[in-house]
Amino acid sequence: MSPADPRRPGGRDRTGAPQGGRPVKRTPAPPPVAVKDVHDPDGVRLQKVLAQAGVGSRRACEELIAAGRVQVDGQTIRELGIRVDAKRQAVHVDGVRIQVDTSMVYLVLNKPPGVVSTMDDPEGRPCIGDLLIGREERLFHVGRLDAATEGLLLLTNDGDLANRLSHPSHEVAKTYLAEVAGPVGKDVGKRLRAGIELEDGPAKVDSFRVVDARPGKALVEIVLHEGRNHIVRRMLATVGHPVEQLVRTQVGPIKLGDLRSGRTRALHGPELGRLFEAAGL
Repeated sequence: MSPADPRRPGGRDRTGAPQGGRPVKRTPAPPPVAVKDVHDPDGVRLQKVLAQAGVGSRRACEELIAAGRVQVDGQTIRELGIRVDAKRQAVHVDGVRIQVDTSMVYLVLNKPPGVVSTMDDPEGRPCIGDLLIGREERLFHVGRLDAATEGLLLLTNDGDLANRLSHPSHEVAKTYLAEVAGPVGKDVGKRLRAGIELEDGPAKVDSFRVVDARPGKALVEIVLHEGRNHIVRRMLATVGHPVEQLVRTQVGPIKLGDLRSGRTRALHGPELGRLFEAAGL
């Protein structure tokens, strides 16, 4: 290679291009991603907050943090010295939201028949508020059930969760058991899944099945996202099977289970986390 030869070992010239080719355009490195500072010097240590929320012992929560399984406001945390504001910041463990604000209350109520879905009834009828006497929190119900319908109602003082669960974009599936006049024809489920016309517009179910049947009666299960007034009763009446008794057994991932009529139970831990997930939180 002569001193005047512009070529260099490795098959590239002075510009960095392959011999005989065009100069290589170098793409600038992307700017570093800004790391959000989630530390609140006036807050509580993250492992203590998690332990108080029932995630596990203080030691187990420290191990979760060290393993990178905890996020605060979307930022993965690995430092044990981080302090957070439980009332302001969102905490997730393995991608599931954990409610760390101990002032928030989440209850499942098995509403009895004959009770109206209001905290206080000006007409003096039995209402939800009558079942919560002695509770200091100001709770409100998520959605409603008509007076004749019994079963699962969610009660909370978390306005953000309640609004999301009630909003059409996040409206979760609801499951009902209905006792109807029988027998139920084989085409009923197909009609309801395809959609039927009601006075206020079309409606359809996600699923329909006959759970039990006896002479003149049938027990059917309906799953749907609709939230219109008396929607289940109106749909079943339209297909020729008026409802005689109706129970809501599930809202999203939350099941009524064996909770006695008129009683409540608290939601917490993984069960509450699944409800947050259903609401997009």
